[in-house]
Amino acid sequence: MARVTKSTVWQQEREQEALSAFEQALVGLDDPRRRQGLRYPLRSVVVIALMAAICGADDAEAMQAWGRANLEWLRGFLDLPHGTPSQDVFLAVFAAIDPQQFQQVFITWVAWLRAKLSQSQDGAHLALDGKTSRRSFDRAQGRPALHTVSAWLCEEGLVLGQCRVDQKSNEIRAIPELLALLELKGCTVTIDAMGCQKEIASTIISRGGHYLLAVKDNQPALSEEVQAVFTDAVDPRQRALDEDPALKLETVTDVTKEHDRIEERSVSVCRDLSWVATAKRWRGLAFIAMVVSTRTELSTGKTSTATRYFIGSDKDAGVERIATLIRRHWSIENELHWVLDMAFNDDYARFRSGHCAQNMAALRHFALNLLKQDKSCKLGIANKRKRAGWDRGYLMQLVTAG
Repeated sequence: MARVTKSTVWQQEREQEALSAFEQALVGLDDPRRRQGLRYPLRSVVVIALMAAICGADDAEAMQAWGRANLEWLRGFLDLPHGTPSQDVFLAVFAAIDPQQFQQVFITWVAWLRAKLSQSQDGAHLALDGKTSRRSFDRAQGRPALHTVSAWLCEEGLVLGQCRVDQKSNEIRAIPELLALLELKGCTVTIDAMGCQKEIASTIISRGGHYLLAVKDNQPALSEEVQAVFTDAVDPRQRALDEDPALKLETVTDVTKEHDRIEERSVSVCRDLSWVATAKRWRGLAFIAMVVSTRTELSTGKTSTATRYFIGSDKDAGVERIATLIRRHWSIENELHWVLDMAFNDDYARFRSGHCAQNMAALRHFALNLLKQDKSCKLGIANKRKRAGWDRGYLMQLVTAG
């Protein structure tokens, strides 16, 4: 007779907690398969796929191998009358699952996770950006690689949602679809120049959020006016008595040294929009901002300067807060997209049939969220995945956000 220890009881409690959370999240997910000859319950397939993805499985063959290696343990809390699914089952199920429904499962799970971690919405920074899974193209079907726009909660390091960019469209159409899925009240949403659209800005304001959008030549009139304001404001010449005084700027500068280079960033904010004729077209517009970045490569001594412009709606945001939001926006590249490529081999994922690429991308986001929220060890994401594969207790700690 097996000895019951505190560790065993703890693990069983974790398993039941995880199963309960999965039940709540998967309740709205329809099983697209025919009932005749059904051997593997949908819940069991999805749960095993997620756990395998956390433990380092990047394709369906690895998911099959992980499931078979852990069959007896999985049978303790999942319905597996015919053993664990084969790779063909994983591929067929994720190709057939409705991606909109699976996206809602993801959002429900993230809401549960954030509630468990007691995370507040007020003042949250939400960054939106797109990414391509480069090996997901299918030449035979004339299907390009999957491109998704993701919403990244910068402070907590969580993906809140993602939306596929249609092959005949672009991010301008996908961003509003993604925003419609998210709770924006109290958030500041940052987007690069592709998202600098009047309709997107209006949507964010109407949903109770604030926007901070990069301005480039896709909005030529706005870009020209914003540049002209800052050019005039920093003009050092002596002004005539009958000229308007120079516009007042709020400025903050910081210097960092990393990656064998020194970078100085100067952020200037102007709240006087009287010289911006197009300002009234942008709902809630409260300020414009300019960032001048000067980089010096220590190895060569070469210096380069880049200037960027932004518009924002939060009238209460100070220049330090604005500078932080602008710099932190790029965490979506460094902490999400780069990690997906390096730790999850996202660029090499070759899921192609049906909705498989889109649903598997969401599954990787599931796994990354659970790995990111764990602060119990100082391992990188790749090594956390390895540890989860070696240590079931740690795996259940991740799944239950314990």
